[in-house]
Amino acid sequence: MNLSAPPIQRSKSLHQQTYEALRSSILSGRLAPGDRLVETQLAQQLQVSRTPIREAMRQLQREGLVKADGSGGLRVTAISVLDAMQLYDCRLALEELSVVEACKHATQNQIDRLAYYVTEAEDLLTLKNTQSLSSEAQTDQLLDLDYHFHRLIAEGANNPWLVFLLDQVFDKMALLRMETTRHDPGVLEVRLEHRQIYQAIAQRDRSAAAEAIQSHLTASKVRVIQSIKDLHPEAEPPP
Repeated sequence: MNLSAPPIQRSKSLHQQTYEALRSSILSGRLAPGDRLVETQLAQQLQVSRTPIREAMRQLQREGLVKADGSGGLRVTAISVLDAMQLYDCRLALEELSVVEACKHATQNQIDRLAYYVTEAEDLLTLKNTQSLSSEAQTDQLLDLDYHFHRLIAEGANNPWLVFLLDQVFDKMALLRMETTRHDPGVLEVRLEHRQIYQAIAQRDRSAAAEAIQSHLTASKVRVIQSIKDLHPEAEPPP
């Protein structure tokens, strides 16, 4: 287990910094789904006592990023097929509201930034900017662009509660997408889908935007769930 993170600095509370370091390591994939979290090892790597580690773990458990295992230890949450299906169902409901409201409230600056994220992803996927990038670095950049694209739409809806709720879903999705995209980068082939969503928002066409986001997330759900099943053939949702 290697966090690849610098030692904790003392400018913030140890609990907050420890929590942020662990959370960042989980969401970036440095701590992978299923990894066992050993207090003594984490304390040594972050150069803190075990008390802030325990406090950070409790907070991460409340957020669903860490779960207890059968032996009394803690592990980074692994997303099951059923989890993935339910997370996508939440996204389908929340993001339809997100795009419809963004059609009404998004500023021109936000629409221009959406166009930027779409173009950057298209350039990456057509190999215009990847000659010096490893496959893993390209995947990480695409994941980052995908996240910022969807979150910016939520911001454009001008509803902070919607952003808050989607952030909870996006965190869990990060655990899922980090694993599946490393196994199958094809799940990030969303160039046309993102462009259609952006164009509908730019045209303030609420009906087209709702249809585009539903089509996009439904197709993404199928791709990601199939990738989980390929990775874990034994992972099937309960009847």
